[in-house]
Amino acid sequence: MDKNNLEEIIFGGGCFWCVESCFNILKGVESAISGYAGGHQSHPTYQEVCTGETGHAEVVKITYDPSIISYEQLMEVFFFLHDPTQLNRQGNDIGTQYRSIIFYKDDIEKQKAEQAIKRSEASGKWNGTYVTELAPFEKFWPAEQYHQGYYNANPTQPYCSSVVGPKIQKFKIHFGELEMLETSL
Repeated sequence: MDKNNLEEIIFGGGCFWCVESCFNILKGVESAISGYAGGHQSHPTYQEVCTGETGHAEVVKITYDPSIISYEQLMEVFFFLHDPTQLNRQGNDIGTQYRSIIFYKDDIEKQKAEQAIKRSEASGKWNGTYVTELAPFEKFWPAEQYHQGYYNANPTQPYCSSVVGPKIQKFKIHFGELEMLETSL
C-alpha cells in the first residue's frame, strides 16, 4: 500500500460497528474508524449522539489506497452493507444518527457519489426510493476508543452476535467471491 497516495471517504450506513468491521478487511483499506459527523455539536459523545439531538450520524472514516481499491468499489460495498431506502434507520436501529449519508469534500467527490447512488438504484438491489443524503464534509469526530474494532473485541455481545456477525458473514461470502478481502476465506 502506498502511504503517500492514500485518500479518505466518510459515510454512514447505520450502526458503525457493522460498517467499520467490514471495511477493515478489504484489500486497499488502511483503516476504518468509527465516529460522528454531520451535526452541530463539537466533541460529541456516544451517549449524546444516541439522543438524536446532536444532528450527528454514526459514520466511518475510510482511509484507502485508490491504486488498490477504487472509490466506486467502496461505494459498492457501502450500498451492500445497508439499506439506503430506510429513512433514519437501519433495521431496529432507529433515529437520525443511523441515517444513510455520504460526505463529500469537493464537487468531484459529490459527482462520484451521485453517480454511485444512480448505479446502485439502477442495480435493483434495494426496492424503493433511495434516501441517502449527500452533505459537504465539515468535521469528523472519532468515536470513543471502546467503539473502535468493537465487533472483534466483543463478538459474543448480543447485538454483535445477532446483527453484526451475520452481516459480516454475508459480506465475506459476497466480497470474498470478488477477491476484494484482505484475507482468504
